[in-house]
Amino acid sequence: MGQPTPATDDGWWRSAVIYQVYVRSFADGDGDGTGDLAGVRARLPYLAELGVDALWFNPWYRSPMKDGGYDVADYRAVDPAFGTLAEAEKLIAEARELGIRTIVDIVPNHVSDQHPWFRAALAGGPERELFHFRPGRGEHGELPPNDWQSEFGGPAWTRLPDGDWYLHLFAPEQPDLNWAHPAVRQEHEDILRFWFERGVAGVRIDSAALLAKDPALPDFTEGHDPHPYVDRDELHDVYRAWRAVADEYGAVFVGEVWLPDTERFARYLRPDELHTAFNFSFMTCPWDAARLRTSIDDTLAEHAPVGAPATWVLCNHDVTRTVTRYGRADTGFDFATKAFGTPTDLELGTRRARAAALLSLALPGAVYVYQGEELGLPEADIPLDRIEDPMHARSGGTDPGRDGCRVPLPWAAGEPHAGFGGEPWLPQPDGWAAYAADRQAEDPASILRLYCEAIRLRPEFGDGPLTWLPAPDGVLAFARADALCVVNLADAPVDLPAHSARLLASGPLDTAGRLPGDTAVWLRA
Repeated sequence: MGQPTPATDDGWWRSAVIYQVYVRSFADGDGDGTGDLAGVRARLPYLAELGVDALWFNPWYRSPMKDGGYDVADYRAVDPAFGTLAEAEKLIAEARELGIRTIVDIVPNHVSDQHPWFRAALAGGPERELFHFRPGRGEHGELPPNDWQSEFGGPAWTRLPDGDWYLHLFAPEQPDLNWAHPAVRQEHEDILRFWFERGVAGVRIDSAALLAKDPALPDFTEGHDPHPYVDRDELHDVYRAWRAVADEYGAVFVGEVWLPDTERFARYLRPDELHTAFNFSFMTCPWDAARLRTSIDDTLAEHAPVGAPATWVLCNHDVTRTVTRYGRADTGFDFATKAFGTPTDLELGTRRARAAALLSLALPGAVYVYQGEELGLPEADIPLDRIEDPMHARSGGTDPGRDGCRVPLPWAAGEPHAGFGGEPWLPQPDGWAAYAADRQAEDPASILRLYCEAIRLRPEFGDGPLTWLPAPDGVLAFARADALCVVNLADAPVDLPAHSARLLASGPLDTAGRLPGDTAVWLRA
C-alpha cells in the first residue's frame, strides 16, 4: 500500500495545473483496446514533461460500465478492465515520485444496480432504507411516485416486479442513495479514508449538489423553494464531515457544483467545506471578449468572500471538445444538445483553442486540462451503432451523447491505432494520427509544445490578483505580477501594450508586430 499523504497542506491546489485522465481512452497497456492503468503508468514521463501538478482520474472502480464507470459497484476495487488495486497503488506512488499528485473521482449520489447494497435491497433486505423505494401512484401503483425526470431523459423512477419504484436521477442502472441514512454517510467517509491511506491527494465529487432529497419526494414544480433535490441545506453537514476527514490527510476536494446562484455556490467553498469547485460558466462561454470578461469577473467575485481559488477549464469528458466548440462561425452553442447552427472550421477552432489555452493558464487559480486538449483534438463523429453513452439512447437519439470527446488518444503516428494499443473501444476518426503526440513533440509550432511552454512559464504570473488593462473592443488584456496576457478576439490586429519581453504567443504576430485576431500573447512588463 502507498504511503498516506502527510496531514499538511501547502496550498498546491490553489494554482495547480491538473490533467484529467479518462482511463478507458488514455492509453492501452495490454492491447485489448481499452485504456488501463498500465497504459497510464507507461505515459507518466509524458505527463511529467507536460509539466502538470496532478492527475484527476475519472472513476476506475469496479463497474458494469453502463455510464462510463459512474455506476460504481465497488469503491475498494479497481475494475479488471483497468487493472488491479495494486496497480493503482503503484501508479499513485510512481506519479508522486515525479512530483504529480493523484485525485480520484467519488460518485456519492448513486451506485450501480450491481452494488451489494442494491442487490440486497432487491431481495427485500433492510438495505432498502439506503435507497429511495416508494409505491407508485394510480389505481394499481402503475404511475411513478412523483414527476421527477432523469438527467438522462425520461422518468427518474423504475418499477420493480414487486410493484415498488426506485429513484434514479440518472440511468436506471444508477439508483440514488438515501443520504438521510447514517450508514450511507459512514460508508462514504470510510471510502475517503481508504483512498487517502493509499496516497491520494484529493477527491473530485461528482454531482455534488444533488445528494440530499426532500424526504417527502414532492412533485417538482417550477419555482419550488427549496428545490426537492438540488442544493439543499442539509447537504452542507455532509461536506463538513468530509472536510474533517480530508484535513487529517492534508487532502483536498473539488466539487462538481452546477448552481446559477453565486451566493449559494460560494457556500460550498467555506473554509470548513470544499476547497474548490468547478467553474462551468467559463467553460460554456462563447468566444466573445465581453462575455468572457464578465465570466472571469463573476467567477473571481463569487470566490473572493470565502477565500477560495477559482478553477478554469475549457473542456471535460462531458463536453464537446474546445476546437469544435470554438470552430463555429456563430457563437450559439446549445450545451444540452451540443448543437450549433453552422459547420465546424477546424482551422478557426484550433486557432481559438490555442489562444484560450493561454488565457486560462494566465488566470489566477487552478486549471484543469482534459486529456487530448493539449493535442488539439476535435470532437469525433461516432457511428450510431458504436455510441455507448446512455444519454443518446435515453434521449431517443436527439442527444448525440458524450462519446465524441472520449475517443482514445493518438500517441504515435506510425503505429496501428495511432499508438493507442489494441483496436480502440471507440473508433478513431480517419486522420487521427495527424494529432499524434510523438509527431507534435517534434514540431515547435504544435499545440502540444505550446501547452508545455505555457505550463513552464505560468509561474511568471505569480500568485497575485488580476488587474484589467485598457484594451480595444474585442480584446482582453490583464496583468498579474510582472506578466501581461493579451487576447485578441476581434478580426483586426491590435498593437501590443508596452513590455520588456515577449514570453509566448499562441500564433505568429503580423509583419508589423501586431497581435492578429484569435491570438493570445504573454508579455513581461
